This record gives sequence, structure tokens and C-alpha cells, in this order.
Amino acid sequence: MISKETLQPFYYLFDSELIDKIANVAFLKSFKKSDIIIDIGQDLNYIPLLISGNIKVLREDKEGDELLLYVLESGDTCAMSLTCCMVKSVSKIRAIADDNVTVVMIPITNMKLWFNSNESWRLFILQSYQVRFDEMLETIDTLAFMKMDERLYKHLTDQVKLNGSTALEITHQEIAEDMHTSRVVISRLLKQLEKAQKIKLGRNKITVIDF
Repeated sequence: MISKETLQPFYYLFDSELIDKIANVAFLKSFKKSDIIIDIGQDLNYIPLLISGNIKVLREDKEGDELLLYVLESGDTCAMSLTCCMVKSVSKIRAIADDNVTVVMIPITNMKLWFNSNESWRLFILQSYQVRFDEMLETIDTLAFMKMDERLYKHLTDQVKLNGSTALEITHQEIAEDMHTSRVVISRLLKQLEKAQKIKLGRNKITVIDF
């Protein structure tokens, strides 16, 4: 059981009856930056509602390299984990805390029950599917139609929007992992962006200037 005040990011999405039900059956869980929240192959018994922080959702290839699909923010849930819960399959994605994260965990039995009985929950689930689907289409378009330097700059500006700051505390290796490429390539392209006066490089820090 959790306090209803914990669910404040979802007040505008859920009716008061649903807020009461969630508070009665859910529990709160916290994760530190880089903690794995959901892993590939994991059986899912709960779905997360994100209260605070950001969560990166990734896919992994046969070599173990990861590709960033999308990022969840406060008030979101992971549509891909919802799908796995609905069809009782293991997780096909990895969800990692991008900073310190707090989530509310809801049992999948309640998720299914509310989908049939509560309109605000059903609308939330369907809208989550649509938003995540649109984000994955954007990821596919980026991979298919944009050059690597354009992809990199878009990735940096997306991070600015997520974090609300033009100063990003991130390493070249972390960017390379998100973009499914090598650190050497990322370092070279970052230097080109700095030369073009679009960013300023520091130690484990990138400031986006032309935003």
C-alpha cells in the first residue's frame, strides 16, 4: 500500500476511484542510476508507473550490443512491458535507470482487471502504446535516413529536453552504447560538433550551445 499523494504525476490521467485502487495494491520501489529495472528474459509480475527520474528502454542484439529505443519520463509506463504482461511472455527489452528513479509497481492481475473495468486506465494503456509506437518509428527513421553526425546531435538535443538542462553529464562511451556504435566514432563526431560551435566538451560533460 502507498499514499495517494505518491501518485500525483498520474492525477490528471486517472479518476479518483482508480487512484484509490492503485494506492491499495501497489508498492513503491527506488533505483539508482544505471540499475536494471527490467531485464531481457525476465518474467514480469508487475508493471512500473514512473513517478520520478528517467528510464532508458533498450534492445540487445546477438553480440550483446544495445540500442536505445526510447526514454520514459515521470507519468509514463513501458508499453513493451505491458504487452509482455498481457500475453504472459518474458521481457524482450531492458529498462535501465537513467538517473535516480522512483516507480510504483502494480500487479499484472490488477492491470488486466482494470483494463476491462476502468475507462481512464484503459485510455492510459492505449495512449501509452501509441506514444511508444510513435517513438519507435522515430528511432527507425533516425537509423534509416539520418547520417551519424545528425543522429548524434539529435540524441544530444533530446537529452537536453529530457533533463531540462543544456549541460549533460554523460561519457562518450555511454553515448556510443545508446547509439549502437563505437566510442571512437562518437569522440570524433563530438569534436566535429564542437568545432562547428554546436557543443562544448568537458570532462564527462557536454554542453549543448546551439539549441
